[in-house]
Amino acid sequence: MNATAGTSSASAPNSAPCAHDYSAVVERALGALDLDTKARLLSGQDMWSLPAVPAIGLRSLVMSDGPIGVRGRYWSAEDPSVALPSPTALAATWDPELARRAGHLLAQEARRKGVHVLLAPTVNLHRSPLGGRHFECYSEDPLLTGVIGAGYVRGVQEGGVGTTVKHFVGNDAETDRFTVDNRIAARPLRELYLAPFEHIVGHARPWGIMTAYNKVNGTTMTEHHRLVTEVLRGEWDFDGCNVSDWTAARHTVRALRGGLDVAMPGPRTVFGAPLATAVRAGEVAESEVDAAVRRVLLLAARAGALDGAPPAVDPAGVPRGIDGRAVARELARRAVVLLRNAPAERAPEGGGARPVLPLDAATLRKVAVIGAAARDARVLGGGSATVFPAQIVSPLAGLRAALPDDVEVVFATGADPRTRVPHARDGFTLTARYLAADGRLLAQTPQFDGRVQALGSFPDGVTQRDLHAVELTGSFTPRTSGTHTLTVAGTGRLRLTVGDAVLFDGEGAKLAGADPFEAFMQPGEHRISAELSAGQELPLTLRFVPHSLGLGEGMDALNFALGHSEPQLDDDAEIAEAVRAAAGADAAIVVVATTEEVESEGFDRTDLRLPGRQDELVARVAAANPRTVVVVNSGSPVEMPWRDEVPAVLLSWFPGQEAGAALADVLLGAHEPGGRLPTTWPARLADAPVTTVTPTDGTLDYAEGLFIGYRAWQRTTVAPAYPFGHGLGYTDWEYECVDTTPDSVRVRVRNTGDRAGREVVQIYLAPTGDTSDAPERPARWLAGFATVEAGPGESAETEIPLPGRAFEIWSEPDGGWRRIPGAYAVEVGRSSTDLRLTARVTAE
Repeated sequence: MNATAGTSSASAPNSAPCAHDYSAVVERALGALDLDTKARLLSGQDMWSLPAVPAIGLRSLVMSDGPIGVRGRYWSAEDPSVALPSPTALAATWDPELARRAGHLLAQEARRKGVHVLLAPTVNLHRSPLGGRHFECYSEDPLLTGVIGAGYVRGVQEGGVGTTVKHFVGNDAETDRFTVDNRIAARPLRELYLAPFEHIVGHARPWGIMTAYNKVNGTTMTEHHRLVTEVLRGEWDFDGCNVSDWTAARHTVRALRGGLDVAMPGPRTVFGAPLATAVRAGEVAESEVDAAVRRVLLLAARAGALDGAPPAVDPAGVPRGIDGRAVARELARRAVVLLRNAPAERAPEGGGARPVLPLDAATLRKVAVIGAAARDARVLGGGSATVFPAQIVSPLAGLRAALPDDVEVVFATGADPRTRVPHARDGFTLTARYLAADGRLLAQTPQFDGRVQALGSFPDGVTQRDLHAVELTGSFTPRTSGTHTLTVAGTGRLRLTVGDAVLFDGEGAKLAGADPFEAFMQPGEHRISAELSAGQELPLTLRFVPHSLGLGEGMDALNFALGHSEPQLDDDAEIAEAVRAAAGADAAIVVVATTEEVESEGFDRTDLRLPGRQDELVARVAAANPRTVVVVNSGSPVEMPWRDEVPAVLLSWFPGQEAGAALADVLLGAHEPGGRLPTTWPARLADAPVTTVTPTDGTLDYAEGLFIGYRAWQRTTVAPAYPFGHGLGYTDWEYECVDTTPDSVRVRVRNTGDRAGREVVQIYLAPTGDTSDAPERPARWLAGFATVEAGPGESAETEIPLPGRAFEIWSEPDGGWRRIPGAYAVEVGRSSTDLRLTARVTAE
């Protein structure tokens, strides 16, 4: 057996950051700078970097988005990135060591791409299931979020690359995210929303924090002196650099005095020249500028970008040679949550029918794989976390590769959830050519698919001044004959030529939508029908002459796309074909998914339904085949009205580039699904305790206080579809005994099944006795967890620390944490509702 406690600090490898004293080298560099240079160092020089100052040996610090993959300075397929599963998937592993290993891989990717600082992790909470960007966050629980986030930060920084933990604080929804004023009372602010940041600062010492767009209690976060200077830096002793979210800094003096160090992106921000002017006008002191510059220089020193300063991590000890595909595959299968696993048919009285999963390949002759997401996998969340992997293994491809050759695999679309046509990929060979007005070729890059985009940096050789047009050119060989659908999208002039025929020549749809980033990422599309023959290779070119995007002066940005879908039957016929395929198969695997139109950065969801007719598809396939397995491909909760009608339901989140390979590992039993829910899944949106994400008159009141997630569900009479912490495996566990001390819990469990397995032991704390004089608290809260592994018949023991904070509340009258003495139940179990053992502990 082995066990890992989720609340313990990971042991530090040789690559652990050293506690260097950089004060002398930082002061020497600072003393050589004039006011204008110092002010310039606090402002991005472009979308992703800070300026270099060769005179003091300072190189340009490069930043990049990186929750699931490191994009680098160029948002294109020219330099592919490893694409890991979504952060919700990482949290579903309940394994900080695996998060740390993911961080090692991302640091390796960052070094390869010349990136010094990752703009990650995102540790805002799942306050409401409607939050549109929850796939990029971890959990509804602050402890789980903090522990996984700390593992991620340790891993990245052990690789010599900085992190900026974001978005500090209260950026828990997307609606009006630039302006919303989130009103959060003192206790929930401290006990919930600040708690993950506090844990990560205390346990992983991040080199950076990113402050959010929103206000908290009336003050914009980039100007929030109380939370940044007094709490983050003062109480928590954070010594790193505070970077604004992109375009979040709005006022020169208030931002500097609020504790902001760097305003991004450049070249024009509230710092730089406006800051130097403010100093000369006597509005701020130069010493205030110096304090921010010191923190920027410290970040550069830690990242190895300042001469004379040894990097925080010895290069000889940095983890190297990590197989990105292997890590992506392991993380994806470890994150899969088995929500339900019943026998295909009810067993006779006294019988022992086995659950449907894992599938036994030796008994299969024909398998039906159904759903558009099975062939065109959605492996990433939408928005700024998007990267371009070198390859994607779809569920269909993964199963075909894993099953024996004598097993027939048939595919049917069934129901396509997308309202937009997917980007052209299969059958296309594409290149992007960047052209000057005189036709001169400025640059040429290979394409992963039919989307051409840049944000902050064009390819080498291309400038905003010289760029006139971009041509997406290459060839297309259809796989099937019939009426194909092609689409063009982009803010500018578009001309599509296929063969020798011009199929579209006109203006693209204009930007629309309240969030500029959303409008940039998803411009309107024009659809064109084309009769094409299978196997006939056709040359094609989509020429795009961009218009101004309105995303900011000096910002290198463009986004246009060629989409394609193969000939399809009408919706009724597609579902009927899927039902026929399922009826004739030994097992049916239905993959359902959300899309970028309903779950992405820039907007919140309006409901939790699967888009399109996917619910109908599942119900009809399940009626046709009793051995139906449904794979849910979403970043956060969806309603599953059919969940009791199918024997097996798996949750794969957004599973990254190795999606299909990992899914096949789990379905066929090579590995068991190891995930547990990091967030409660409601049966219906109407049952969810917190559903308000839209501000009223610019204000969003967190009126629920402490009661979000499972804390809130405990106060309702309605049970969720699946509780926080839920997840099944391919073996069974008996919880044998629990022993407690005032600061730890020791648990022994036994694997009573017939195969090796992994269990997540969860510890909840619940106050007991007379609480009439105690402040209001949840019925129970997560106090610790550990993962254990054991073979069949073996037992495993784990000791889980009970942190002192678990017994404390934030006392606003006292202005600090207050321990609540008394008796507590220590509840040990498999989820927040499946509690197997209970002990008592007394807090003095």
